[in-house]
Amino acid sequence: MMTPNIIPYGKQNITQEDINAVVEVLKSDYLTQGPKIEEFEKEFAKYVGSKYAVAVSNGTAALHLCNLALGVKKGDKVITTPITFAASANSVLYCDGEVIFSDIDPDTYLLDINKVRELLEKSPKGTYQGIIPVDFAGRAVNLEEFRKLADDYGLWIIEDSCHAPGGFFKDSLGKVQNCGNGQFADLAIFSFHPVKHIATGEGGMITTNREDLYKKLLPLRTHGITKNENEFLNSTVLANGSNDQSLNYPGWYMEMQNLGFNYRLTDFQAALGLSQLTRANEGLTKRKSIALNYYNAFKDKSFIKGQSGYLDGHAYHLYVIEVEKRLELYNFLKDNNIFAQIHYIPCHLMPYYKNKGWKNFGDFFGTYKKANYDIKYRKFEDARDFVRNLNLNSVKEWREWCSKNNLPKDSLK
Repeated sequence: MMTPNIIPYGKQNITQEDINAVVEVLKSDYLTQGPKIEEFEKEFAKYVGSKYAVAVSNGTAALHLCNLALGVKKGDKVITTPITFAASANSVLYCDGEVIFSDIDPDTYLLDINKVRELLEKSPKGTYQGIIPVDFAGRAVNLEEFRKLADDYGLWIIEDSCHAPGGFFKDSLGKVQNCGNGQFADLAIFSFHPVKHIATGEGGMITTNREDLYKKLLPLRTHGITKNENEFLNSTVLANGSNDQSLNYPGWYMEMQNLGFNYRLTDFQAALGLSQLTRANEGLTKRKSIALNYYNAFKDKSFIKGQSGYLDGHAYHLYVIEVEKRLELYNFLKDNNIFAQIHYIPCHLMPYYKNKGWKNFGDFFGTYKKANYDIKYRKFEDARDFVRNLNLNSVKEWREWCSKNNLPKDSLK
């Protein structure tokens, strides 16, 4: 039980209507693989503006299935941001692909398209296969710009919209483009974890406008099995166990045609999602109101070095602030029963990815190089002072400095 007077980092909002919707399904004939799944899919697709939606067990499953549907395989290189939950990157590795981290724009906290372009320009076309931009904290990536870049290099796009149901950006014509609407990304994914906008306990959704990918996703989430007789490969003779070729496929027949997974959402989770979806816009309005309060409170404070701000189209899963004394602030808030969180520990500094070669202190400065030696890491404040003391005036000068294999004197090879 939660201690009174605590403000949690995140908490689901469950109403009596939500409870009633779940109980109704619990009393029905279908707890899973029933009609609520398709109903939830159709309503969610309508909400974001996509043609198709596929409900799955969680956001990580959604990412994994997207990579599978796009054919990610060993040797494929996929670009994403290090400032994300690990699953955005891990999903590529599940398919034996390789993750390449590219830097963020410090003003938006989103994957920097200019850094991605520089990365692509350094290698022959065909080196990279895809991009996974993340609508971090609820701020929508400008996918129109990423689509143009992706098309130039023959790349697919998975939009990680776990933070951004209801978010949007405006395209070059001033038209609202909802996160996950499928206009620019090949696939988009959402999470229904309890701290997200819509909660189903665990749960996720994939949206797309591509029928070919939609048809691949359906069996992949259910063991690779299809019950659609128009897709069957075996003959009716085998299916019926009879030499009578005039017989149709029997009603019980199904085929496993690919190696899939059990990534299904249950009907009672879908019922909860449907009920929550009816309040999605109401919740978004409240989030924006809170964000405005934060913005007004922080905008003139000298100790706030950066913040999410108040932006049209931001879904405000999180409100980000940057401060120099992060640990002190975190502990002060915690001591006063206010639970904040750090988002995120950069993926490439996680031990798993460090062991794969992401060790260079220059990674965050756009050098995109993996070090072949271990480095003694400095505190952020020390690293910042070191860079400032170099008296460099641009990113170009920094890269020139790095290209000469310069290292701090205390670096350990």
